[in-house]
Amino acid sequence: MNNLFKTKPLSELLKESPEGSHKLKRTLGSMNLVTLGIGAIIGAGIFVLSGQAAAQYAGPGIVISFIISAIACAFAGLCYAEFSSMIPIAGSAYTYAYATLGEFIAWIIGWDLILEYLFAASTVAVGWSGYVTSFLKDFGIIIPPEYTAATGTKLLNVPNDGWRTLSETLIQSLQQAGIDYNTLPQATAIFNFPAILIVFLITILLVVGIKESANFNNFMVVVKVVVILMFIVIGFFYIDYNNFESFIPENTGEWGKYGWSGVLRASAVIFFAYIGFDAVSTAAQEAKAPQKDMPTGILGSLSISTFLYILVALVLTGIVNYKDLNVSDPIAVAVNRMGPEMHWFRYVIKIAAISGLSSVILVMLMGQPRIFYTMAKDGLLPPIFSRIHSRFKTPYVSSILCGFAAMLISGVLPINILGELVSIGTLFAFVIVCIGVWVLRVKKPDQPRPFRTPWVPLVPILGALICLAQMAFLPSDTWVRLIIWMLIGIAIYFFYGRKHSVLKN
Repeated sequence: MNNLFKTKPLSELLKESPEGSHKLKRTLGSMNLVTLGIGAIIGAGIFVLSGQAAAQYAGPGIVISFIISAIACAFAGLCYAEFSSMIPIAGSAYTYAYATLGEFIAWIIGWDLILEYLFAASTVAVGWSGYVTSFLKDFGIIIPPEYTAATGTKLLNVPNDGWRTLSETLIQSLQQAGIDYNTLPQATAIFNFPAILIVFLITILLVVGIKESANFNNFMVVVKVVVILMFIVIGFFYIDYNNFESFIPENTGEWGKYGWSGVLRASAVIFFAYIGFDAVSTAAQEAKAPQKDMPTGILGSLSISTFLYILVALVLTGIVNYKDLNVSDPIAVAVNRMGPEMHWFRYVIKIAAISGLSSVILVMLMGQPRIFYTMAKDGLLPPIFSRIHSRFKTPYVSSILCGFAAMLISGVLPINILGELVSIGTLFAFVIVCIGVWVLRVKKPDQPRPFRTPWVPLVPILGALICLAQMAFLPSDTWVRLIIWMLIGIAIYFFYGRKHSVLKN
């Protein structure tokens, strides 16, 4: 049992940091790392979750919800910043757990991170597919519905609304409008072609090089941030301040339905809009000056994203009454409310959404191979996962394998199952990192720390407790899937990883 919790010495971890002929190439500066973080964070959250959480739980008080979630993420972000400056190599939470809590816990978190990075890339690819399909339709380019949704999904061609997933809610809406859904054209999806295509293209980009990938991400981030700022500035002149009269709507008598309980529930829902800042830590071994740049990248991207989220939430709930925001494209609804003279802005918003989601896919697909790379170097995965391309200096085999898996997942699975797995996997990783910072402060108080998390152990304890509370709010079937996934991972560890571990051999 002691061997299961044997830690990897920090001195040994730090030997992996210097660049060499068979190492990852250090090419990323602090600005690259900040934009990588923004690229991962600003995506579906700002384009979808903000409106839905306002409509269902908090009203305009969603602004306060974003602040609460930002504080919660800041606790975890401070812990990530300390670890990434201390241990500037690829691997993220997996590496940190190996140094503090032992090999078995490290394996658990490494296996868990697949849920965050690989499944997150697949989830966002499905969202990307929806925006691209809609954008192409505006120009008369129609992708057959059979190739725009998860395998087996039943689709319905609704008048004036296009192809939509057949559901009980949709059937009830049609019945209320006096329409028999059986009379409408129907189709069964074969696979989601646009989702597969974007994963394929980004995988090629990641194999070619980290610098090229970062430059592409920088461009995508600039596009979406500029459009978001345009929405904030233009939208300010269309705010109806009557929409703020009930800033925190009166509670309906049910916990979480408006009132302060609604603000708190909304903060739990939109917490997942911040997922992605930790992906910066997976690039630590490719940062030029990781001790200085990693904390800047993590905390800088989190701060900028929070600022933009708050402003968008204010403008959004100011233009549109919160009751009308329970839609998949709340910002587009707000643009429609601006009047026909702003119709052109709808296309700009869709371009920003496509750019935003593209950068999220890139950062997620960049993170997963680097975790596999580190696990393979430790002997816990087959050596093939640690192969570095002789020319591009990227973990090309891991990138290709992850890309193929993400193509398969995004092409055949629905977004709701993927999203729940991403949420619980990410929160679990945050818990481990927060606990790890506290443990290492106790075990190795004199270890050099270029960046120190303030107020230890208060910050790590609060970070872990808040993330555990967020996990508790998730549906029970999500917990069942997590347990099954972890049991599979534990079996792989005992049949392969434990026997081939470099630390034990």
